[in-house]
Order: sequence, then C-alpha cells, then structure tokens
Amino acid sequence: MKLNDWLNNEIPNIANSLVDVHKTYFSIEKTIGFAGQEKIYKILENFRNALFPCLCEKELTFESRVNIGIGNKLRTSAIDLRDLIEKVISNEENLSSDNAKLNPDQVVMDLIGKFPEIRKMIQTDIQAAYNGDPATISTEEILFSYPSIQAITIHRISHELYKSGVPIIPRIMSEYAHNLTGIDIHPGATIGEYFFIDHGTGVVIGETCTIGKNVKIYQGVTLGAKSFPLDEDGNPIKGIKRHPDIEDNVVIYAGATILGGDTKIGHDSVIGGNIWLTQSVPPNSRVYQTQPSPKIKNDIE
Repeated sequence: MKLNDWLNNEIPNIANSLVDVHKTYFSIEKTIGFAGQEKIYKILENFRNALFPCLCEKELTFESRVNIGIGNKLRTSAIDLRDLIEKVISNEENLSSDNAKLNPDQVVMDLIGKFPEIRKMIQTDIQAAYNGDPATISTEEILFSYPSIQAITIHRISHELYKSGVPIIPRIMSEYAHNLTGIDIHPGATIGEYFFIDHGTGVVIGETCTIGKNVKIYQGVTLGAKSFPLDEDGNPIKGIKRHPDIEDNVVIYAGATILGGDTKIGHDSVIGGNIWLTQSVPPNSRVYQTQPSPKIKNDIE
C-alpha cells in the first residue's frame, strides 16, 4: 500500500482513537489547551514590559506614550488572564470548593493592583545582584542579561496568583521561567526581598520553601523534600510542609542540597558547596566539607 492510500484509509481511525484516549483523561472543552499556554507566555511578556518599560519592543520617546503603551498591555493581558482563569476554574472536578468560588475579575484586579509593590520588590533583587556580583558593571546589565532577574520576576507574579488559589496557570508560568533560565522555583515558595541567584542553572526551590531577606544562592542548589508521606492508597499527601526554611542573610554555595520541611537554616549562616543537609542549622553557622588534599603530578618529573 502506498503512503497516500494508507493516510486516506487509516488517519481518520487513528485521529478518532487519539481523541477518545485523550477524553478519557481530559476534557477538551474545559482545558486551556496549548493555545492558552502560549497566551500565558504572552501575558508574562506584557507584564514584564509593563514592570520594565525599557524592555518594550518599540522605542517610546515621550513619557505619555510610555504610559499609554503600558496601559494598553495591561488592559489586553488583564482580559486574557481573566478569561483563562475562568476556563481553569470551570473544570470543578479538579478543584477544591474554595478555588471553584474564585472571582476571576477580582483576582486580576488584585494582581495588577500589586504591580507597583512587585516592581519595587524586584528592584531589591536587582540591587542584590549588583551588590553580590563583582563581575557586573551596572544594574541595567543585570536587568537585561541575568537569568535570576527573569526567573524571580515571573515568580513574584505567579506567586500572587498561587496565593489567590488560581490553579494550573501559576505552574505554567513557573515552568516557563524554568525553561527560559534553568531555574525551577515553584510558585508556592515564599521569597523575601534582596534575593539573588548567582549563575542560576540547576537551582530548585520547592513549593513550601520560605526564604528570608538578603539571601544569596549559587548554581545547582536544591531546596527540596526529604520524602513524600503517602496516604492509605499509596499517593503522596498534598498540602503539607515538605521544604526547608532559609532565614535572613544566608549564603548557599554551589551544589548544596537542603531537604525537609522541618529543616531550618538560621540567619547569617553560610552553607558551603556540595553540602547535603537534612537537619537544622543554628544562626551564624558555617557549614562546609572537609577540604580534600588533591594529588598533583608533574609528568615532566
């Protein structure tokens, strides 16, 4: 049989089968779909342009035009976000009773109303990067080139939606940031001001993690869970504290792994590279591995 004949005969059956399999697990009408996913990415782009007008794709020379441009982006994105929230909460079978009662209009108004506060918070993150990285020459360089700022900007937006009880959308936002930067921050994580992730790649911050003010983290750090308590059916129990707390003024060096909901890193502590911690550390601690003694051989000798 030639390909064209096979396509004409078999593709309709395969397409029907795929739709039937999908409908076993998802409602085609109620999920936001890939188009909704792409719309969320566009919303984040518009929000980021609103928070940082210098990122706008078109040069706007007069302040009044900047204001108009920001306003238009916010209006368009607000309506799109409201519609997406309505879509995800219409699928009540996967929602708690509280989430199903969400008012999408109010959620969007609350979020955008906090943008001036969020912008000021992100500025502290930019300043933390400037203070903490001797390689940078300006805060503008940090804004335009540091993955940490892109990741934390998206996180501070998605975290507000997460706190409001919006399902699905905050996680799509956080995974978009993960894809862009290599930094994986669950939208449930609570992060204080002056937060900086140096280099960034491979950082993982779990849902119930709390991070205080003026915390600096290097690449490859994991703030994760020790284990997943299971219910009587063998499924992970949700909604419990699983990830560590990091107090103010802590530095965590590359490759460190800190696990557990009952693990607390006390303020003003320094956690060395490649440390594995599943227990709390008191304030003002220095935690580090014993320095190995490398062997150096000169082939000329």
